Amino acid sequence: MIISYIRPDKDFENIYEQLTQITAYCDRHALKIDKELVDQSSLNKRIHERHEVVTFFRSLQNDVLIVTDAWTLSSNIEDIVQMLSCLLRNGMSIHLVKPGLIIDRSSDTMVVLGVIDQLRQMVQHDDKKGIGRPKGSRSSSKFDPLIDQILFFLKEKKNVSFIARELGVSRTSLKDYIESRELKELISQKPLSNNRADAEEMIVGTIKCPVPETLEEIA
Repeated sequence: MIISYIRPDKDFENIYEQLTQITAYCDRHALKIDKELVDQSSLNKRIHERHEVVTFFRSLQNDVLIVTDAWTLSSNIEDIVQMLSCLLRNGMSIHLVKPGLIIDRSSDTMVVLGVIDQLRQMVQHDDKKGIGRPKGSRSSSKFDPLIDQILFFLKEKKNVSFIARELGVSRTSLKDYIESRELKELISQKPLSNNRADAEEMIVGTIKCPVPETLEEIA
């Protein structure tokens, strides 16, 4: 079974942003989502407080989990280590869309450590600077729940008038939504590199070794 896991937060990417990234990823790799889980719990909640998610993840065995990035699972390093350990122990294959990585029990330890260290750097940076919505993030829209249908029709080369009639919505509003979300560009974009080795090498290269405080200040 292939499961997509979406966890929006006011300081990070909303449902639309994550959904479009996962949809594009699945299209590139010919994957079909069997189940979609949207977790509305705050990123500040620790794993032991997220009972529904814990129960669901514990039920998974030898399945595929697709998330946009590691922070979607948790922004707490300890929780990330625990979640990844349990998922991998249960034979899960975890697809991280943004870095283009697939983590499973055969993954190089350095790759897993690289994912965790990248999150550590992000959390450390946000502690110093303050977390903010990434550039390009958009507010929610009434059309967001229809995103799958809209993308389907666009892939079928249907025009906006046809889609608006099928969905029973305003053509003008739908046209504005498609343009603001750049949905036509999304479905026509060239595939990113499918080379897993390149993606793994890139994530390992982001690992930062500790330096003495005096050198850190100079840097």
